[in-house]
Amino acid sequence: MLRVAVVGSGPSGVYTAQSLVQQDPEVLVDVLDRLPAPYGLVRYGVAPDHEKIKSLQNNLRTVLEHERVRFLGGVRIGSGPGELPGTRLRELYHAVVYCVGAATDRHLGIPGEELPGSWSATEFVAWYSAHPDAVDDGFVQGARSAVVIGVGNVAVDVARMLARGPAELSPTDMPQAALTALAASRVTDIHMVGRRGPSQARFTTKELRELGTLPDAQVVVDEDELRLDPAYTDPSTLPAAQRRNVEALRTWAATPPASTARRIRLRFFRRPVELLAAGGRVSAVRFERTVPDGTGGVTGTGQYEDIEAQLVLRSVGYRGVPLDDLPFDTTTGTVPHLAGRVLRDGHPSPGEYVAGWIKRGPTGVIGTNRPCAKETATSLLADAPELVQQERPEDPLTALRAEGFRPVEWAGWQAIERAEAELGATLGRSVVKLPDWNSLMAAARGTDTP
Repeated sequence: MLRVAVVGSGPSGVYTAQSLVQQDPEVLVDVLDRLPAPYGLVRYGVAPDHEKIKSLQNNLRTVLEHERVRFLGGVRIGSGPGELPGTRLRELYHAVVYCVGAATDRHLGIPGEELPGSWSATEFVAWYSAHPDAVDDGFVQGARSAVVIGVGNVAVDVARMLARGPAELSPTDMPQAALTALAASRVTDIHMVGRRGPSQARFTTKELRELGTLPDAQVVVDEDELRLDPAYTDPSTLPAAQRRNVEALRTWAATPPASTARRIRLRFFRRPVELLAAGGRVSAVRFERTVPDGTGGVTGTGQYEDIEAQLVLRSVGYRGVPLDDLPFDTTTGTVPHLAGRVLRDGHPSPGEYVAGWIKRGPTGVIGTNRPCAKETATSLLADAPELVQQERPEDPLTALRAEGFRPVEWAGWQAIERAEAELGATLGRSVVKLPDWNSLMAAARGTDTP
């Protein structure tokens, strides 16, 4: 009987488990995660006010409740204290599929980037999404103006969260400390800045237009900046998605100023060159104005503009990090593979596979993980006749427990869900996420099997 470990319980990991059990009527799959809660970025990366996208958890839940799929949370793969070495993991299972995503952010590489008040957007998202590794360092405290560097969907998310009021945030599952901080926020100006033009922005039209629906906030766009983009005057040459973006921006550019509590300013053709300091923390971002270079890129003009900011959120992409004992391509931030099979010295490594962002890089949307996972699962099952010849424990969980590991099983996760519902009820809200390791593990251990 084929036993497979899937490392990571986000969409790519769950879709891999789903594809395996759909294609093979006997395979047994354990989905391991270092966190005690499943769903990965669907739980800890999707904005709290995006209930429709967050409802994808229901689909992932169905897979994790399958009779041949088992969730084992709180198991960290690595070589440190209390971690399960990758070599040992491969001794427990016939095959291991790594679905660990892209765990870090790209950096700007400019002076002042590490100043207090300068954060990656991912750190801000982790804070308001109650990721147990998040830090609460007063993101919005004392800030009047925020600069979001980047024009993708994550940038739109954080700009929107900064612009929402407490009445809109309270019904979400946002942790109470983040809700309290954002409710007290005095940020009035939110600048979202891209180095290229509107036709090259990475946000989707649905996300973009949502900015225009926020109560007591106005989207401000400078048409002179838009006109620098050759495609702005003739959007018919653009693909449909970019054309809709340009049309939305054109509408806002023609909208007269209004008296609102907050303004979201969309800026283009600005390249960050330095974060400026005052009083020991960030006070402004210096941008160089850019113009199209005729080949899809931009070139600097030598003209600069400083935008005031007591809070800077960098949203310029993700990057994979090396995994314990796996080969790694530092150029792409991915594990070398062939149709999902891990390559060592150019040759497939028996029993080792990848799926998701660590396989293909941080591209696509949640649904992109389905065909990616299916390709990997198909490769794995094609190799199964050879893999099952390797002797493995009858039940890896028994071996893990014997070695001192206490994975959070599905009953433990259900206990966390109940605790979050109870916390919400005591606060007069709906579900409120538990924000730290201690509270998560205390809730999970209430019903966990010893």
